[in-house]
Amino acid sequence: MNNSVINYLHRLAPELAPNELLVKGNLQFSFYIDNQLIYTENIHQGCSFGSGGNKNTSTTFRVPLTSTKGEDWWAMYMWDRFKANGGDNALSYGKYILKIELRPYIMIDNETKVGELIGEGEVTLIIKKTKITAKEIAVQSILPNSGWKISSLEIDKNIIEQLNTEIAAYRFKDITSIVVIYEGELLIEEYFNGAERETLHDTRSAGKSFTSTLMGLAINDGYLESENMTLKQFYNLEEYTNYVGKKDSVKIQDLLTMSSAFSGSDSDNNSPGNEENMYPTENWVKFTLDLPMDADKSNGGRWDYFTAGVVLLGDILNSSVPGGLEKYAEEKLFKPLGITNYQWQYTPQGVVNTAGSLQMRSLDYAKYAQLYKNNGKWNGNRLLSEAWVKKTFSHHISITGRENQFYDFLFWNKTLTYKGVAHEVYYCAGNGGNQFMIFNDIPLVVIVTSKAYNKPYGHFQTDRIVNEYILPAVLK
Repeated sequence: MNNSVINYLHRLAPELAPNELLVKGNLQFSFYIDNQLIYTENIHQGCSFGSGGNKNTSTTFRVPLTSTKGEDWWAMYMWDRFKANGGDNALSYGKYILKIELRPYIMIDNETKVGELIGEGEVTLIIKKTKITAKEIAVQSILPNSGWKISSLEIDKNIIEQLNTEIAAYRFKDITSIVVIYEGELLIEEYFNGAERETLHDTRSAGKSFTSTLMGLAINDGYLESENMTLKQFYNLEEYTNYVGKKDSVKIQDLLTMSSAFSGSDSDNNSPGNEENMYPTENWVKFTLDLPMDADKSNGGRWDYFTAGVVLLGDILNSSVPGGLEKYAEEKLFKPLGITNYQWQYTPQGVVNTAGSLQMRSLDYAKYAQLYKNNGKWNGNRLLSEAWVKKTFSHHISITGRENQFYDFLFWNKTLTYKGVAHEVYYCAGNGGNQFMIFNDIPLVVIVTSKAYNKPYGHFQTDRIVNEYILPAVLK
């Protein structure tokens, strides 16, 4: 470049001091395919420019858009976001010109100002067809002994074959299974990338939702009074650091809806209660209870994703139910659902980790989701109170930064629109694109497991799979 980044930013906002420029602006990348603009991204102000790159002085920098070494992750994530936001559709098979343009940008008072073009480059891409076998494309047959009644509903097999082609060609990446239940019967059961029926999938934070279920069971059994119980009823909080009265009044419900006033946010790397700060400690419960309270938050106020709070819920449950939480979950939930093959992770204290990574077969995740679709019944027997399901499937807290999406009792809520009709979905979600979807208005449950961990396209591609393939194939 002719100048350093800070000099370009100074031209856009000469009234700002140098330190203000670097926290308000950076570079904008624009991606073109055959001279058609596909995607534009203003990279985060904190993004650096490779080894030795300095935004105050450097006029050259190197960032790989793809790499096996793991350096400069922001660049690779940006490349993945380009592909997820039109790049993959623009690049099918054949020869293309990829062009990238760079401009400076700065954000002042929520308004973005973009400067003139300061750099560009292009390269020829040749996209070759992946060799895909007929077996990979075909709709997979449902094998015997699934534990489910097989649905007789006719689906559009051509659409599922198109989906399988996309997965085999790695345009949908790291998908390991798709299971579809329609009217309580098994409609689709497919596995990919080495997975099979007996595979135990690590669906990460999707396991948090089980904590909500076990809380509902414990309340219904009388081991806990209600979700309105407060932390001071379980812990002597004055024994922990950063004690203030607001910590006493944190309710179980605040932790279920991730709306407590703890200074904890998994989306903020600088947050004291970020989950990455918790994992290396010797006692996760103590870590959480030692946290300060956020002066700008009120209990039950705004949503902020807080894994450590779910660990507290697990500790409360473990000390409240007879025999501990692991035994209680087996007897009250898993055995009645016919789930025998599963694997917990554990906290440093040997308690089951309610923060996530409860590994199961896809068919068993489907049983769990169908339990909620049945309003708490399984095979005609009441396992979970209908009142708890109703409380769970309510719009408790708006999700920050997402329009018309809500967070409930450790379940998410969103709306998918197909052919102009909005379908409300409650779902469990975990890193990598793992989702267990329970449709509110149609008799449909969809399980998608994936290993796209820490990839920006994980959940985006799961939504596309359901919206563009599963719903058209099933709701023909």
